[in-house]
Amino acid sequence: MGAVSASSADQKATRDGYGDALHELGAGRSDIVVLDADLSGSTKTNKFAKAFPDRFFNVGVAEQNLVGHAAGLALSGYVPFASSFAMFLSGRAWEVVRNSVVYPFLNVKLVASHGGITVGEDGASHQCIEDFATMRAIPEMVVICPSDYNETKQIIHAIADYKGPVYVRVGRPNLPLIERENYKFEIGKAEVMREGKDVLIIANGVLVNEAMIAVKELEAEGIQATLLNMATIKPIDKEAILKYAKLCGAVVTCEEHNVIGGLGSAVSEFLSEEHPVRVLKLGMKDSFGKSGTWSGLLDYFGLRSKNIVELAKKAVQSK
Repeated sequence: MGAVSASSADQKATRDGYGDALHELGAGRSDIVVLDADLSGSTKTNKFAKAFPDRFFNVGVAEQNLVGHAAGLALSGYVPFASSFAMFLSGRAWEVVRNSVVYPFLNVKLVASHGGITVGEDGASHQCIEDFATMRAIPEMVVICPSDYNETKQIIHAIADYKGPVYVRVGRPNLPLIERENYKFEIGKAEVMREGKDVLIIANGVLVNEAMIAVKELEAEGIQATLLNMATIKPIDKEAILKYAKLCGAVVTCEEHNVIGGLGSAVSEFLSEEHPVRVLKLGMKDSFGKSGTWSGLLDYFGLRSKNIVELAKKAVQSK
C-alpha cells in the first residue's frame, strides 16, 4: 500500500467540515436539530442556524442546559447535534452527558470544537487535553477525532445515521487536506494509510499529517512504518492494532491530548492483554498548554514529525 500525501495548497479546519456537513444534513433531513452555547461562530454551527433557524437553538452560556435540552429533543424523536468548546462540553457538562445522555443511551451527538493545544492564543484554560479520557471513560460512549476537513464531513454524516451517543472533537486551525482514494469512514475502523514491517505508528487528529511526514522521513532512512489513522478512539480498532503490532513488534502513538487516558492509553490497555509490545506515546506529557500560536505550540510541546521520527527510531531499537 503506497504512502498518502498531504496537500499544502488547500487547507481547511475540521470545524469547517463539521459546519458544512451539518448544513448538508439539514437540507436532506428534517429530524436534524442543532444546539449551541453562544459560540456558533466558532463551532461553525452558524451556517445551519442561518439556513434552518427553526431547528437551531442557542441556549446561551449554559452547557449543562445545552446537553439537557439535547437529551429532551432526542427523546422527542429528533437527532440533536450539540456543540460548544471541548473544555466546556466534556468538562463543565460531564455529569449531564453521563446521566442524561449516555446512561439512557440517547441519540445525541456532541461535537466539541477548539480541542487540544491548537486552540492557540486562548491559553491553557481553553486548551482541553483531557476530553478523550473523560469521554471514553463513560460506558457505551463513542469517541472520535478526525484528521482533516474531508474526514470530518464523512464522520458527521456517519454519526447522524448511528443510533446512540457520540462525542467528536474538531479543531480550530486550518490543516492540509489529505489526499485519499476510495476512503470511507466507519465507526471503529482504522484507516491503513501505509504498511511497513518495522514500526507501527498510530495517530489521530492534527497528528495524522505530522505522522505522514514522519513516515516518509523514516522511509528515507530505511525504516518501513505502518501508519494507522485511528479516528475512532472508542470503540478502538483492536483487529488492526493486533495485526500490525504483531507484524512490527513496536508501537508509537501520536495525539494532541494528555498521554494519560487518551489514544495511547487505549492502545496500551488493549495490547498489554493481547500482545505485549513496547508502546511509546507522543502527546502532552501530563502538562497544561500555554498561550501562543497553534503552530508554535506544536513545536514547543514536541508534537511534530521530527519527534515522531525520534520515537519511532527508539521503538525500533528497543525490539
